[in-house]
Amino acid sequence: MVKEIERTGIPVVHMCTVTPISMTVGANRIVPTIAIPHPLGNPALSAQEEKALRRKLVLRALDALCTEVSEQTVFEV
Repeated sequence: MVKEIERTGIPVVHMCTVTPISMTVGANRIVPTIAIPHPLGNPALSAQEEKALRRKLVLRALDALCTEVSEQTVFEV
């Protein structure tokens, strides 16, 4: 589905915990996340620390969204 959305001209960022799966499905912009049960957070952190972590991930995804790519790219956090 990611490739079909991008074909229409809408850039997509795939945030995931298992990047090889994203590569297999053909995502062009991939942002690795934290863990399978908590992809965008870490319940072991304090509320402030978790908010900072989530913000960092979302800002990285927005950066990836604004980046022109010609092949599959993993945007490390």
